[in-house]
Amino acid sequence: MSIEMIEIEEFNQGTQIKVIGVGGGGGNAVGHMIDCGVQGVEFICANTDAQALSRGSAHKTIQLGSSGLGAGSKPDKGR
Repeated sequence: MSIEMIEIEEFNQGTQIKVIGVGGGGGNAVGHMIDCGVQGVEFICANTDAQALSRGSAHKTIQLGSSGLGAGSKPDKGR
């Protein structure tokens, strides 16, 4: 097996900052940061409520669960 050396310039991609908001409160926090103009950050929201995700302005969204209707105040549904 041969070993290939990687040039430091190719390897160094800089710092990546990602903010992940989970649930309604996390989505609100992400929305507030976006509205305040925070730059250089990738924003991601995860929620069981598909409608809340569609209203958000995050760069990426993750729907938790399968129904898209929220967890209905049942934390086990969000796990």
